[in-house]
Amino acid sequence: METDAVGLTALVLVFIAWLVFGITFLIRKKLHGPHPDVAKYGPESKWGIGLQSIAFAVIWMIPRPHWWPFRASLAGEVILAVVAVVLAYASSLFCLRSVQTLGKQWTYQARLLKDHELITQGPYSIVRNPIYLGMFGMILGTGLVFSRWWMALIAIFFFLIGNQIRIRAEEKLLRESFGEKFDDYARRVPAFFPRP
Repeated sequence: METDAVGLTALVLVFIAWLVFGITFLIRKKLHGPHPDVAKYGPESKWGIGLQSIAFAVIWMIPRPHWWPFRASLAGEVILAVVAVVLAYASSLFCLRSVQTLGKQWTYQARLLKDHELITQGPYSIVRNPIYLGMFGMILGTGLVFSRWWMALIAIFFFLIGNQIRIRAEEKLLRESFGEKFDDYARRVPAFFPRP
């Protein structure tokens, strides 16, 4: 009985983190207004968006039959629940902060605006693609409380491939526009996984 309560609580809390994550992107336009004029566009990023979207669908597709798949251990259940919930909320808030830092420059697809600036502060001083890192954390947190392990691996696979496509498309545009300034930033700050 306690197992069910821990699992249900963790699942509800992770789901709420997903709502915060989704609202972040839905209210962006209200916070920052319409996008300014686009100067350059990277259409190949659509493939990455598609693969990441598949990852989001897969992680929620098939729930595991039991919340706690191991030998009964209330301490283990609580630890897993806490890790999943903390990861989901930290990731959701990291995405929110990243979108706020980009302001009007944030878009779904790889684009450069006419007055585009290279953002290197806030979450962008930790990794060059903090929104994607936050999205990855959301997938991991959900996998810990909901998915079968093999579905979580499939979701991670699709996400990382889509992630790589999007990073390449975006960084190609940034490199073309900012040249050595972007190269210097790329040398100092990792693309996706933070350095210890």
